[in-house]
Amino acid sequence: MRIVKQAAIAALALMAVTGAVQAKEWKNIRIAVEGAFPPFNYVGADNQIGGFDVEIAKAVCNQLKAECTFAVQDWDGLIPALQAGKFDAIFSSMSITDERKKVIDFSRPYYQSPSSFIAPKSAAIKDTSPESLKGKTIGAQSSTVQATELEEKYKGSDVKLYPTQDEVNLDLVSGRIDMLFVDKLPGLDWLKTADGANFEFVGTDLPTDGVGAGVRQADSDLRDQISAAIVAIKADGTYDKINAKYFPFSIWKD
Repeated sequence: MRIVKQAAIAALALMAVTGAVQAKEWKNIRIAVEGAFPPFNYVGADNQIGGFDVEIAKAVCNQLKAECTFAVQDWDGLIPALQAGKFDAIFSSMSITDERKKVIDFSRPYYQSPSSFIAPKSAAIKDTSPESLKGKTIGAQSSTVQATELEEKYKGSDVKLYPTQDEVNLDLVSGRIDMLFVDKLPGLDWLKTADGANFEFVGTDLPTDGVGAGVRQADSDLRDQISAAIVAIKADGTYDKINAKYFPFSIWKD
């Protein structure tokens, strides 16, 4: 009996040393995006998805020599659907947070963007501390780091949460909210539109931990392969070419 146990232990040790147990090689990856967060992800007039997130995901898949398929999923359903096995990874400008890391895992960040307030130019708001914004009605997309920040720290404000960022923007234009809180990069893109012409960033930006690809906690091999691919497309210049299509400055997070 002892001989059998020793043989089994020796075999396991040999497997560890020789790498006999290999991580799964992902050659088919199902990817989800919200499709409603331009310029990062959107559904175009031709009913095709596009945007920065999508192009980075495709570059990652190309680096991994994997066949990838894409699906559109509403924002609030992204994590539940991932956990239910409807797809394998989320590339949808999902910020890395401690709260989310309790239920899913993340690749290394593939971009960074602070959180920012936007208000009418006529409001001339300078201070965006919780004390200064007491009584203000502030909008944000639900289930985002901005929503969490407002609910936890801006208790003296009237916080309104919406299913999509477009709805937040529309209520700001219509005057139903005093200001909004958003990821700065899509906010910058919106300020360039006709609807955003009379609005501006106000106050101080709040830093985040960056945006990564979300995967199930059990799929650490996929997480690591995506992370390695992100580093590789940065090194070979692919990332910078995609970045330049959307932004006049680098959004890479070291």
